[in-house]
Amino acid sequence: MKKVLPLVFLFQLYGQSLCQNGTRPNIVMVMSDAFDGRLTFDPGSKVVRLPYVNYLRELGTTFLNAYTNSPICCPSRAAMWSGQFVHLTQSWNNYKCLDANATTWMDLLEANGYLTKMMGKLDYTSGSHSVSNRVEAWTRDVQFLLRQEGRPVTQLAGNMSTVRVMRKDWENTDKATQWIQQRAASSHQPFALYLGLNLPHPYKTESLGPTAGGSTFLTSPYWLGKVSSELITVPKWLPMAAMHPVDFYSTFTKNCSGVFTEEEVKSIRAFYYAMCAEADAMLGQVISALRETGQLNNTVVIFTADHGELAMEHRQFYKMSMFEGSSHVPLLIMGPGLMSGLQVNQLVSLVDLYPTVLDIAGISAVGILSGHSLLPLLSKARSFSKKRHPDWVLSEYHGCNVNASTYMLRSGRWKYIAYADGLSVPPQLFDVTLDKEELHNVVIKFPDVRAHLDKLLRSIVDYPKVSNAVHLYNKEAFGAWRHSLERNYSQVIANLRWHVDWQKDALANERAIDKWLNGSLHSFFKNQ
Repeated sequence: MKKVLPLVFLFQLYGQSLCQNGTRPNIVMVMSDAFDGRLTFDPGSKVVRLPYVNYLRELGTTFLNAYTNSPICCPSRAAMWSGQFVHLTQSWNNYKCLDANATTWMDLLEANGYLTKMMGKLDYTSGSHSVSNRVEAWTRDVQFLLRQEGRPVTQLAGNMSTVRVMRKDWENTDKATQWIQQRAASSHQPFALYLGLNLPHPYKTESLGPTAGGSTFLTSPYWLGKVSSELITVPKWLPMAAMHPVDFYSTFTKNCSGVFTEEEVKSIRAFYYAMCAEADAMLGQVISALRETGQLNNTVVIFTADHGELAMEHRQFYKMSMFEGSSHVPLLIMGPGLMSGLQVNQLVSLVDLYPTVLDIAGISAVGILSGHSLLPLLSKARSFSKKRHPDWVLSEYHGCNVNASTYMLRSGRWKYIAYADGLSVPPQLFDVTLDKEELHNVVIKFPDVRAHLDKLLRSIVDYPKVSNAVHLYNKEAFGAWRHSLERNYSQVIANLRWHVDWQKDALANERAIDKWLNGSLHSFFKNQ
């Protein structure tokens, strides 16, 4: 663990404890990757058996409306670890994320007497993703459509006795449980453990080469047996011609604009749910280690994810979207002094975890945070302030497979989505209580609602200004990368994951990039 700034020693060392014996509780967070939060409560929870998620539901609190602050790995985790919105961390994509010297809540726990350990997938600092990811994000303003992902497919592994499909995750889970047994159980300090899982994120499609993204849903018959196939729904799709232009772009670049049979869609969804079941078992192994070492009654357990997975909703897979499948995350919290069997409707997001963890540990944070502690919503103690949590959440996206900076404001029954400068790309408005599938954009029907939510959004973030900053960053970053390659540029860019489309009309694509870099190309949308 890196050294933290001297400022942290101004923090209060001991605060009000959740534990009746006066000791500070242990804190264990398991963060999965691409876990749809709607699977943690009814009716979504019925489609796949998740016994340990259900365990947390029964003995802890389930947040029914928890959202990511950015529906992609690094920016989402940067927000969670820092407690700040993406436009504040400037975590624009999977390459440019949280500064390596930034102080996380785990740093503060360590500075205040906690034994700390982080294992598995972290993905919150800069430079941790491939050149392909970077180039896709940087060139999203250029006027051409490229199939940047592999077509989503399913793959069966092993047989009914094959339990450990995602071996790397299981190795990290084993290490986490061993750490609990060997270090944490014998220590007199309270401990904090973070375990990052890769599941249920789709696997790389090896046949597409080393730069391919994750488009293979891989599982075994054992985990498929946990899925209730008769409950798998086939999502409704809008015709391609009726799609919002950003959704059209995403569908095309994610290689989902072709024909899919109903069986293909059901299979992708079944395999995804099975991957969620395997992730649930890893959560269960951690909970079991806490119980076996006598630590469970003195440990706050948090389960969440960086974002969800569309699993063929809206004719898309992956994330990178503000639709519920992509932006809605699980959040379940169980621990001493916390409510059991509680379901909270309050809108919350991942930036709330930073102040919540500090509150649990009795550490008073200083400085400006984007999030708010959830402890007043969870604690049995009357002495905790019932300070009102904001009635909105913010999510934003600036990365690949989407050709405009995107801002989602969820408030009450409404989900408002604004793009770019707020003028060149039309916004979207969904009534998520009446239109759970988010198929009816009612922004024209409710102009007053649009005006109110856009004003609220602009009071939280000057999104046209942020969009412009991202646009300039993309051009400068791509230009610097291109210059660094010198004569190798054409060969390198032609061999990225969208090389098939690129090579069809390489000269025209090169010219489009040149115009974009020279500032003579207007917005993609203005040229439609």
